[in-house]
Amino acid sequence: MLDQQKLTPALIRSLEVFIAVAETGQMRAGAKLLNLTQPAASQHILALEKAFDTALLDRGTRPARLTHAGARLLGKAQKILDAISDMETELRHIGEKSLSLLRVGLQASIATTLTPSLIDLAQQTFGVEDITLYAGQSGNHEHLLRTKRADLAITSNPFLDMDGLERHHVLTEKYLLVLPGSYNGPTDKLDAIQANLPLVRFGDTTNAGRQIAQHLRRLRFEPRKVILADRSSMVTSCVSAGQGFSMLTPTLLIDGMVENMNLQLKELPVSGLSRTLTVVARKAELRDLPRAFAIRSSQELIKQIRAQMGSMAEANVTLS
Repeated sequence: MLDQQKLTPALIRSLEVFIAVAETGQMRAGAKLLNLTQPAASQHILALEKAFDTALLDRGTRPARLTHAGARLLGKAQKILDAISDMETELRHIGEKSLSLLRVGLQASIATTLTPSLIDLAQQTFGVEDITLYAGQSGNHEHLLRTKRADLAITSNPFLDMDGLERHHVLTEKYLLVLPGSYNGPTDKLDAIQANLPLVRFGDTTNAGRQIAQHLRRLRFEPRKVILADRSSMVTSCVSAGQGFSMLTPTLLIDGMVENMNLQLKELPVSGLSRTLTVVARKAELRDLPRAFAIRSSQELIKQIRAQMGSMAEANVTLS
């Protein structure tokens, strides 16, 4: 079986695809995580099944489930990829240059703001030669970290259930009330606002969307109409067009404000809703780089918030 197969680059890639499909439970979702088409992901799974002469997925169920052989392979495949990643990490730290490659997952809402500064920091201070950046949601970052396809992530989920990680606080920010620039109705109660506008928020597939939905349930607020999106730019563009109101943090608003969207910001008329951004990295692998990334990220985000939104938004951000 597995120990009789040559560990070729093609086999390693197929194992990565298999793990992604197994963890997401869907061929389409697994393919999306790895930027593949669904047919390409299916070909990788079929190649594994041919190589090991056994079915790995029970395709008679929806979603497809792992067979007994598939479940056995999942554990072994993860150990193989972990060992390869550990070997790469160890070799990167041998010689004069401590880091030749750095792979970073970035929260999509802050990726544009942080990318130039973080690349400069990595290259100039830590001598990093090659950098790979992944923008996405916290769910994407979790997969990248678990499969060791990313060295660190700047994310809204600290992944406290994952062992072997170090975490560095970037900032904590309160949600703000976001209204169309032309809106002149009441702003002191959510019920009063929704009498004029529907709620526009992140979908439940995102960490922010789940957080907002849970908080609104605790408040017993039931939106009459909801528009869901999975990118902050989509949320802000709907609000700017007068199609609804939203609840967003200052960093979630940066891209929309940079594009001069017609928005007005006010204090949210409900309390207790905030999010925290954290640098998460595998423990002791990157020396001082994760902490330096957290400090630089705090500085750059505060600078943009101050420039685009002013003191009201900045007052809703805590750095420590």
